[in-house]
Amino acid sequence: MSTSHMPDQLDPKSRSKLMARIRGKDTRPEMVVRRTAHAMGHRFRLHRRDLPGSPDLVFPAKRCVIFVHGCFWHRHPGCRRASNPGTRQEFWQAKFHRNVERDRRNEADLRAAGWRVGLIWECETKDIGGLRDRLHQLLDAGSTANDDA
Repeated sequence: MSTSHMPDQLDPKSRSKLMARIRGKDTRPEMVVRRTAHAMGHRFRLHRRDLPGSPDLVFPAKRCVIFVHGCFWHRHPGCRRASNPGTRQEFWQAKFHRNVERDRRNEADLRAAGWRVGLIWECETKDIGGLRDRLHQLLDAGSTANDDA
C-alpha cells in the first residue's frame, strides 16, 4: 500500500461535494470496459445483484464475471492513483481495509460458486489495446488466472 500523504487542497465543504459525486456504477472506466467488450462481440449482463459483490459485467455463458475497480477505492497495489488522503487517516485506512476485505470475500464466494473472476483496474482502461488483450485473456482463452489477486 502506498504511504504517500498529500495535504488536502480543498476545504471540507468542497471535498464533501466532490466525494458525493462519486458513483458506484456506470463509471467512466466501467463504460470503457463495457464498450470494448461489446465491440469485441461479447454480450453480458450488468450488476447482477444475485451474485456476491454485484459484478460490473457478468458473462453467464462463460461463467465469468468482471469487476472494474477504481485504483483509489480498491487500493491497486503500486498504483499512484491509490494515494492516501492527508486528513482523517484512521477513517480512510479503515474504509480502504473494509473495501479490500469485501472484495476478497466476494471473489472467494464467486469462485466457490463456480464463477471465473476477472479484475480490471481503472488505470488499465487507459490503454485500449492492453484492455482488449486482458479481455481476450479473461473471456476468449478461458483463463482462470487473475493476475491481480
